[in-house]
Amino acid sequence: MDLSLPALSISPANTCLHPINGTRPNSFAKWPSKKSRLLYPGISATAVAAVAPAMAAAATASVAELESRKHDLLRAVQETQRGLSATAEQRSFIEEGMVGVERFGAGSPVDLVALDGTWRLNYTSAADVLVLFEAAARLPFFQVGQIFQKFECRGRTDGGIVRNVVRWSVTNLLEEHEGATLLVTAKFSILTKRNIYLEFNEIAVENIKISEELQALIAPAILPRSFLSLQILQFLRTLRAKVPVSGPDRRSPGGLYYLSYLDRDMLLGRAIGGGGIFIFTRAQPLA
Repeated sequence: MDLSLPALSISPANTCLHPINGTRPNSFAKWPSKKSRLLYPGISATAVAAVAPAMAAAATASVAELESRKHDLLRAVQETQRGLSATAEQRSFIEEGMVGVERFGAGSPVDLVALDGTWRLNYTSAADVLVLFEAAARLPFFQVGQIFQKFECRGRTDGGIVRNVVRWSVTNLLEEHEGATLLVTAKFSILTKRNIYLEFNEIAVENIKISEELQALIAPAILPRSFLSLQILQFLRTLRAKVPVSGPDRRSPGGLYYLSYLDRDMLLGRAIGGGGIFIFTRAQPLA
């Protein structure tokens, strides 16, 4: 009797075995039990028991390889100042490492439940972000802190809201690194399995935290603080300046974004049209 087994495929997410072609081998007329039929239609329970340990080991090895590649990618970007100081050789190595991680999620659709939440930027080659880092490097009074992407799409199937959050500061005027927040808000819609379209709505500056030096100038601690000085402090702390970028008379700017890899703790993206690559890791929710 021919006891050859059909080709098997395995997903890192689970170790459920299934035939690639989904067909039933002719050499097996029927299952010995209903339970066996449910576990793996097309092969006897004895055959499944024989190959299951090997398949489980292969799945474990695949997950281990993925985690190793993710670790190597994050280690490669550590000394690049989030992309600002990356050399051509480093950029090439990072691109290669990114492709190595991306192949593990190729073909699967974006999981909006997993996407929902806050992601911290670890590396980018996007010119519109690197210009902020360059300005901070040139201007001694300007500081750029953490940069986040916050996706709000839980319970959705078609898209949601994404907020680009940039923490920045001005020396002696605002608190160090996180004295203010630049917030760029956009709607996003899913076009294909992994392509999303961003439609920008608003740019705002908020969460202004003035430095102790500036507070002392506005309302000196050694003098009785007047009602006016306290009102100025409160105004600065609650100030929110916003600029809408869309309206009835103008089209909202937008762009295509390819989410090339996503899991519980890493998000990789590519701006379509040569806009650069992005490497994010999961962060705590923003206050």
